[in-house]
Amino acid sequence: MLSKIDLNCDLGEFYGMYDEVRDSRIMPFISSCNIACGFHSGDPVTIMKTVKLALKNEVAIGAHPSYPDLQGFGRRIMNLSSEELEACVLYQVSALKGITESMGGSLHHVKPHGALYNHAAENEETAIGVVKAIVRIKDDMLIYAPANSVLSSIAEDAGLRVRREVFADRRYEDNLSLRSRKLKGAVLEQKEHVLKQLAGFLDGVVHTHDGLELPIEAETICLHSDTDGSAALAKEINEFLTKHDVKITSD
Repeated sequence: MLSKIDLNCDLGEFYGMYDEVRDSRIMPFISSCNIACGFHSGDPVTIMKTVKLALKNEVAIGAHPSYPDLQGFGRRIMNLSSEELEACVLYQVSALKGITESMGGSLHHVKPHGALYNHAAENEETAIGVVKAIVRIKDDMLIYAPANSVLSSIAEDAGLRVRREVFADRRYEDNLSLRSRKLKGAVLEQKEHVLKQLAGFLDGVVHTHDGLELPIEAETICLHSDTDGSAALAKEINEFLTKHDVKITSD
C-alpha cells in the first residue's frame, strides 16, 4: 500500500475567453498541475491566469506541451521530423517556464500531452525528440511518464528524473497502454469506477478493459479536467486517498 502520491490534473485547456471556474474548483484538491502551452489549447492570458491560480493554491506547476494541433486538441499523431518536434517542445516548455518564473514561481515538471505523450511512450524517435528538448532547458528536469515505457527509459538514460504516472479516469489495455478514446469504455466517468481503479493503484495493480489484473507502478495519478464531473471527481479522489492514509504531495 502506498503511503504518499502526487495527484495531478491537466489545466488551462482553454483558448480564447478563459473561464477559470472549473480549474479553480479542481485546484484545491490536487498537488500538481500540467498547464497547456498553446499548441493544443491555452493562450498567453490563459497561461498567466492558470499559473497565478496554481501559485495561489500552492500547486506545483508543470508544462504540458503537445503536437501543434489546435483543431484536434493535440490528440492526433503528427509526422514531424526530430528537429521539428524538438523545437516545438522546446518552444512550449520555455514559454511556460518563463511566464511561471516571471510570476515568482518555478517549473516543477514536464508532461507531454495527448498523442505526443502516448506516441513517445512507445516510439523511440518521438521520445528522443521530447527528451532532447527538455534536457536543453534543465538537464535533471522531472518528467511524468508511464512506467516501463520507451519515454521513461530514454528520459532516465538522459539524466532526467522520471515520475511514473497512472490515470484515474482512463481504461487500460492488456499492454498497459491507455485505451483509445475512439473506443467505447476508454474514459471512466462514474465515481465508483474511478475509485475502484484508484484502490488498485494503491496496491500496485490495474484491471484492464479485458479483465486482466496486471502490476503497475504509480507515483503520480492524473485526472483529466475535461472528464465529465472532473471537479467533483477531484474532491472524491482527494478524500479517498486521505481516508486511506495516503499523503497527497508533489514532493
